[in-house]
Amino acid sequence: MGNSIPQVTLNDEVTLPVIGLGTYTLKGNEGVNAIVGAIDIGYRLIDTAYNYENEGTVGEAVKRTGVPREELRITSKLPGRYQAYDKAVTTIQESLYRANLDYFDLYLIHWPNPKQDKYLEAWQALIDAKKWGLIRSIGVSNFLPEHIERLEKETGVKPSVNQIELHPFFNQAQQRKWHEENNIKTESWSPLARASVLLQNDTIQKIAERHNKSISQVILRWHYQLGAIGIPKSSSPERQLENISIFDFSLDETEMSIISGLTRSDGRINNQDPATYEEF
Repeated sequence: MGNSIPQVTLNDEVTLPVIGLGTYTLKGNEGVNAIVGAIDIGYRLIDTAYNYENEGTVGEAVKRTGVPREELRITSKLPGRYQAYDKAVTTIQESLYRANLDYFDLYLIHWPNPKQDKYLEAWQALIDAKKWGLIRSIGVSNFLPEHIERLEKETGVKPSVNQIELHPFFNQAQQRKWHEENNIKTESWSPLARASVLLQNDTIQKIAERHNKSISQVILRWHYQLGAIGIPKSSSPERQLENISIFDFSLDETEMSIISGLTRSDGRINNQDPATYEEF
C-alpha cells in the first residue's frame, strides 16, 4: 500500500506522499504501536511537533518498523517560545535527540506569532539547519501570505510547505490559490475538522453513498483533488486503512464544488487566526 500512495515533489525536490498520519495525542507505547501499525499498512509521512511532546514516540516507531528510514518522511515543528535564532537552533537539535533521528525530512515553524516578530530569526535557523544536514526540507505552518513574502524577501528562501487549517467548513480557497501561484505545497491540519460534526454531514453523506465510500474517505479525497496533503490522525487500524484507501475513486466537479461550498467565514475550529493568534 505504501508504494501506491501518490507522491508530490516540493520546490526543493524533496518528495512527500499526498496523505500522511497526524500524531497529536499519540504518546507512549500505545502511540508507538499505533504509528508502527500505520507505517506497516502503508503510511510514509508522519507528522509531529515539539509541542505535541511525542517526538520520542514517533522516533521509537521509526526504530521499530521494518521500513527503511529513507522511505519515511518525518515532520516536526518549532514552537513559538523558541523562535529566537540561538534557541531555534538548539530546539531543532533537541527535536532530533528526542526522536533519536539524524535528520527530519520536513521541519516547520509552527505559528508565525507576528506580535513577537521573531519568525524571521526562526526561519534563518531553519535555513542553516538545512545547510548542516539536520533537515531536508523547510517550511512553515499557519503562515499568511504576508508572512511568507517577508521570509522570501529577507532571506531569498521560500518555504516548501505551509501547513494550514483546511477542511470543508474552512476551505481556504484564497490561501490555496496563493500557494499554488508561489509553488508552495499546502498541507491540511485537522482535515476532517470536528469529526463528530463533519462525519454526520448529510450533504457529504449523499456523495459518500454514491461512491460507496465513507464520509471521511470522501473528505480526504476532496483534499487530494484540491492538491492538498491531508494528515488525518487516527490510532485505529481500521480507520487508518480507510483514510488512505482513497485512490480508487474520484469526485466530479459538481461534488467538489458542493463540498467546498460548505465553507463558512467562521469555520475555523478554535478561531485561531494567524494574524493575531499566538502559540508558545
